[in-house]
Amino acid sequence: MKIVSLVPSVTETLLAWNIEPTACTRFCEQPSLRHVGGTKDPDIASIFALQPDLVVVDREENRKEDAEALIAQGITVCDLHVVSVHDVPREMQRLSDLVGGPTLELSERVEQEQRSIAFVPIWRRPWMTISEKTYGATLLKCLGIHVFQPDSPDAYPTLSDDDLAGLAAQMVLLPTEPYVFAERHIAEVQERTGISDVRIIDGKDLFWWGARTNDALARLGKDLARL
Repeated sequence: MKIVSLVPSVTETLLAWNIEPTACTRFCEQPSLRHVGGTKDPDIASIFALQPDLVVVDREENRKEDAEALIAQGITVCDLHVVSVHDVPREMQRLSDLVGGPTLELSERVEQEQRSIAFVPIWRRPWMTISEKTYGATLLKCLGIHVFQPDSPDAYPTLSDDDLAGLAAQMVLLPTEPYVFAERHIAEVQERTGISDVRIIDGKDLFWWGARTNDALARLGKDLARL
């Protein structure tokens, strides 16, 4: 079966199932596989030339117009929709059924009692964060960490420098993607927010769902054990 994955989480999951995609995006971090553009700018012509049996997209990760362009070319598209850790079992089983993958154990995630509120920036200049409407926020809830919720309807709100100075949070979690936060940013964030507890966490563990989810919860839980 010729599968093109336009979702990094899906590419990783397929490989974990010993199913090698015919092609993927450059953001999937698989240099040995053929690349067909990015998640937001896939090369539609190159994908069509491959004549895949299936192209996998995700509503959060990819653009609707690209999925529609593929469908218009007669290509079968699997449209996943993961915005919560609770969506993962259902969507992964749906994917597995389509590609001949394993039968998965479907277990419901339990959100722990709130232990702390964390500010989780995902971009700098401008500062952006995640809301409770995102997969990463629901993953953290399973570890007892609630994200700081700005007064905004957006899933990924933008904050001003003044907003940073008045955060109702006890800690700051700096993921290593999509913005590559590193140790050099800790002092700046501490100064801007006035919060001393600032930690670097693995961005893939926070935002890549699928085969990674179980181990990501274990790793992040260990990293965040000290509150």
